[in-house]
Amino acid sequence: MTPPFRVEHIGSFIRPDRLLEAARANRKGEMSDEDFHTVQDACIEEVVAFQESAGLQSVTDGEFRRRSWSAGFIDAVSGFGLREEGVAGFKDEKIGDWGVASSPYAKEKLRRNKPIVLDDFNYIKSKVTTATPKVTVASPPVMHFFLGPRAVDDQVYPDIEEYYTDLAAIYQQEIDGLAAAGCTYFQLDETALPCNCDDGVRQGVSDRGEDPDGLTDRYVSLINDAISTRPDNMFVGMHMCRGNLKGAWMAEGGYEPIAEQVFNGLNIDAFFLEYDSPRAGDFEPLRHMPADKSVVLGLVSTKTTELETADELKRRIEEAAKFVPVERLALSPQCGFSSGGGSGQVIDPDATRRKIDLMHQVAADVWGSA
Repeated sequence: MTPPFRVEHIGSFIRPDRLLEAARANRKGEMSDEDFHTVQDACIEEVVAFQESAGLQSVTDGEFRRRSWSAGFIDAVSGFGLREEGVAGFKDEKIGDWGVASSPYAKEKLRRNKPIVLDDFNYIKSKVTTATPKVTVASPPVMHFFLGPRAVDDQVYPDIEEYYTDLAAIYQQEIDGLAAAGCTYFQLDETALPCNCDDGVRQGVSDRGEDPDGLTDRYVSLINDAISTRPDNMFVGMHMCRGNLKGAWMAEGGYEPIAEQVFNGLNIDAFFLEYDSPRAGDFEPLRHMPADKSVVLGLVSTKTTELETADELKRRIEEAAKFVPVERLALSPQCGFSSGGGSGQVIDPDATRRKIDLMHQVAADVWGSA
């Protein structure tokens, strides 16, 4: 079997308490880098074993070596700073607006200082026995969209196209290394494009002097450039998410504003689409999906421990199959099981296992296997 598998996951898993404690101790200088790395290794071995025991056919390191989902990229590349501003902020149903998270900007010319996920891949490859190792990386538009023109120091990059060129080259270098190491499953994690479906966010993009649809077109070209060196045997998926931080989100609105451009324009193999709440809209935008691409339906929520029902999931798969044939569909959570990387997570390990088991049950009923 090859990706996407009938039961998929996005990549992150809840970090064990001892890993969080070790990370805090390391930051304070109370634990050496070597000892911290040993703790990370042990926890990754455990999460790999958990995934295999749960019957998952794609396996990650849980993103246990990263501060957050996008930090793996940012920490491996020199030239980035952070700005506490942006076109979209987190919100939830209880508190309302959380404010805007910090976003990366290029304060110097970008340079790949070290492998982004290559070392992570090599380690999980050595620990996986039967499943397919998958690596996950923040997508290139994430490094621009939320700040727009403020995503670069214009003294460093007076022409934004120079920035895009340097950014794409970094991904190409990483993909070349992964291909040489035998990686066959690569996933981009994309929040910019789905946030560009939100009417309020799109207005913010216009207000800063950019065209939302023009950005979508440019991002499609950027992503295609970034993955242009991948070999034929490397499957590339894209996870599209409106933000996921301890149950909060950044945007809402269906995929229609970007669907035709993105589904037809990107040279990838599968889309992992958030579909766990009405904020993601209906399935009608899937009518734009070309026949050579698969869709992984993110119907299971990692924003709540409440367990979906098998009947509900099967009904929604049936609805999606009106637009994409069921044989080109698969099932997953809408996002990773670890929403922020630190403490205060929404999902616990027991809920994680229950949700994976439910997806296997549904996959067996719908497709005959997971």
